[in-house]
Amino acid sequence: MKDGRTRLLSERIADAGLRVHCALVFFFLVAPILAIVPLSFNSGSFFSYPMQGFSLRWYAQALSSPDWQRAFANSIGIGAAATLIATVLGTLAALGLSRAQFPYRSIIMPIIVSPMIVPIVVVAAGFYLVFSPLGLVNSYVGVVLAHAALGTPFVVITVTASLLSFDQSLLRAASGLGAQPWVAFRRVTLPLITPAVATGSVFAFATSFDEVIVILFIGGPEQRTVPRQMWSGIRDQIDPSILAVATLLMVFAVALFACMNALRKRAAAASRLFA
Repeated sequence: MKDGRTRLLSERIADAGLRVHCALVFFFLVAPILAIVPLSFNSGSFFSYPMQGFSLRWYAQALSSPDWQRAFANSIGIGAAATLIATVLGTLAALGLSRAQFPYRSIIMPIIVSPMIVPIVVVAAGFYLVFSPLGLVNSYVGVVLAHAALGTPFVVITVTASLLSFDQSLLRAASGLGAQPWVAFRRVTLPLITPAVATGSVFAFATSFDEVIVILFIGGPEQRTVPRQMWSGIRDQIDPSILAVATLLMVFAVALFACMNALRKRAAAASRLFA
């Protein structure tokens, strides 16, 4: 009994220490980001504390500005188009890479995910060198294709992970019942990997929405996105409306995280159902 009590006490101490450690790490990571939220409601025009008063002027200025409105429209439109392309290409690539007999898989997989590893400046310079002779620089098509290339690795990784744990006996059963390969994919495989596809799509959209380096290389004034507009607001002139936009982006990021969490729970439930 004494050993049990001692063990229980040690577990409580370890649990409390783990929670304190996690709280400190969370504070270290999040505090610098959350520090700008109160400043977005500052009535003054300064990026520092103390605040001069409470005001929504910077939110009103950001939402009513034609430049910010165009930037938001560009980010959403470019992100949606790039996500659609990345989702289709990434899912098709994952279907092939998940097969054990796929040739040169160990070589192709690192190449596909290289945009996640190679410094983004190098990737952006490469896009510029390739797109410039094709006339895709300073065009929506070029920006969408570049963002799709950046988002595809996220789809490939999430969908491949889902397919590697996929029960292949389900496809054999469908084939035994007379289902053609396309029908088996549409009726069996696709419903089970849909949460992973959706999760990869969310990551691809977030990557496109947050990207600034590539847009500096291949985007023009008409393709200015929210991160590009924020960059201009910091570089050209100190615009406090950037703080309001940053706060809105935080809310957007939290919503995306909640969406991904829901998709992960759905994927886990589907795995348990067919286990």
